[in-house]
Amino acid sequence: MTDKNTLIASSKRARVELPMPFGWFQVLYSQELAIGQSLPLEYFDQELVIFRTESGAVKVLDAYCAHMGAHLGYGIRDQAGGGSRVVGESIVCPFHGWQFNGEGECTSIPYAKNLPPRVARCEKVIPSWHVREANQCVYVWYHPEGVDPLFDPIEIDEAGLDNADWGELQIHEWDIETHMQEIGENAVDAAHFCFVHGTPEIPEPAEIRFEDHLRHGVFVSKMDTPRGAVEGRIENSSVGPGLSVVRFSGICDTVLMANITPINGIRSRAKYAFIQRRDGGKTSRVAQAIIDDIRQQMEEDKIIWARKRYLEKPMLCDGDGPFAKFRRWYSQFLIEGGDNDRG
Repeated sequence: MTDKNTLIASSKRARVELPMPFGWFQVLYSQELAIGQSLPLEYFDQELVIFRTESGAVKVLDAYCAHMGAHLGYGIRDQAGGGSRVVGESIVCPFHGWQFNGEGECTSIPYAKNLPPRVARCEKVIPSWHVREANQCVYVWYHPEGVDPLFDPIEIDEAGLDNADWGELQIHEWDIETHMQEIGENAVDAAHFCFVHGTPEIPEPAEIRFEDHLRHGVFVSKMDTPRGAVEGRIENSSVGPGLSVVRFSGICDTVLMANITPINGIRSRAKYAFIQRRDGGKTSRVAQAIIDDIRQQMEEDKIIWARKRYLEKPMLCDGDGPFAKFRRWYSQFLIEGGDNDRG
């Protein structure tokens, strides 16, 4: 028999007790960062600064100046309300004008006659982060032990700026009060579509694969339309825990870049960018309805995610999805501890 103290302790523990996963994560869309611009970021339970150099390269550093600790993501005077100045390939500290390149090396101290030894030796003095820019997105690699990237993001053809068959990104964003794994498990949970989102039937999984850092799944479901029942297809692929692309077909071809990034261990940010096949330069009501429906589903999911507790050993039945396989795959990205030292 479970005693009262055990029940009380269980009710007070954290809803999700999992470490932040490692991998590539989206921090911005490319269009959000102009040449010569910098911005503060808060991800991975850390303060960061991102900037685009005059050559167009995107760089990310830990936010604090190695000189006296000023935050590099907030400008003053003519930069007030924005980020710090960017000069050439370096960001300028607003406190004393020290300059740092994207590798975290100090490139200039405007008033110093004798450089500090580490600066004179061109050492890295601010930790830097691995950055990739693709698919109109900016990705950052996070690993709690500072390990270099173990895989790469994939190129999404429909997101290419030179792909005239597909329209512009339609962007939506949510902050969600839960660990990323809870969100990711939706990808193998067919039954919830019926009960949370009110679909007329539970989608049938046609294919689910887990291989190294990749996951791929296909669901098919009949959808009622004014033209009668149509077989819809949802193809969902993930690269690590943070980057996913979902392709919807059957009514209106739609591609969704569904990327999730940890703000900290118990709060995540979902960045959803929809791309739809061009239809004479217009967005049809049917196409917009697909986006609106997915957005509504996210609002419904948020109610569950923000209040549910992660169960290490859920009581599953034969109609549930392959949660055990998903969790074994996801567990490769979870490392307890780590010192976050990239310097």
